[in-house]
Amino acid sequence: MRQVFVLIFLLVSLSGFSQNQELFEIANLAYQNGEFEAAISSYEKILKDGEASAELYYNLGNAHYKLNNVAPSIYYFEKALQLEPKDEDILNNIEFARNMAIDDIDEVEETGLSASFDRMIANYSASGWAVFAIAFSVIFVILFLLYYISRNSLKKRVFLGLASLSLLACIITVVFAFQQETFVENNRYAIIFEEVVEVRDEPNLRGEASYELHEGTKAKVLENFQEWSRIQLSNGAQGWVQTQNIRKL
Repeated sequence: MRQVFVLIFLLVSLSGFSQNQELFEIANLAYQNGEFEAAISSYEKILKDGEASAELYYNLGNAHYKLNNVAPSIYYFEKALQLEPKDEDILNNIEFARNMAIDDIDEVEETGLSASFDRMIANYSASGWAVFAIAFSVIFVILFLLYYISRNSLKKRVFLGLASLSLLACIITVVFAFQQETFVENNRYAIIFEEVVEVRDEPNLRGEASYELHEGTKAKVLENFQEWSRIQLSNGAQGWVQTQNIRKL
């Protein structure tokens, strides 16, 4: 009976994948024909089914960019970068999208060993570091087998040394994968989605706003309080905005 349920589950999963793949191709065709609204609608249906990929986010970002939708375009390019941080096409297109944003905020680059380590970790996603870990583990197994079957003492030392290095690299990349997840958890960002958003010193509507932000601006979310979120900009400025006016990445 259990095998029947497993078979049904697999068939349903394959059917859903096939439908989403067909929908993805329909969306791509609509995009190529300049029907950007239709393309967005199809892409979003795939997202609602729980399917997500850097390519899907990238295509959504491009479609919104063609319609001059500043905030959604930047948002989806940012989502794509979370999955593929070093993709050149995404990096290039997000710069075009950012140029549509009104706010020009200087970035204060963090320095020190901790900041350098975080930047190195951010070069790849957690799954990317996991792929490296798997590759190094396979290399380790191969080298260890060569060490085991080799009869030449010099070759045995070489294989053992390389196997040890590959094992060390595997352990390091596993640690990096977990560190990347921690980094993401501790660095939650959001995109301003309203045309104009007031930033306040306190999480309430009393008094006047400290300053304003415009759609497409990226901010780090420091904490949440009821319907408010405290954000920090790349120049270090902080303040409270209503959570409904931002979309978290």
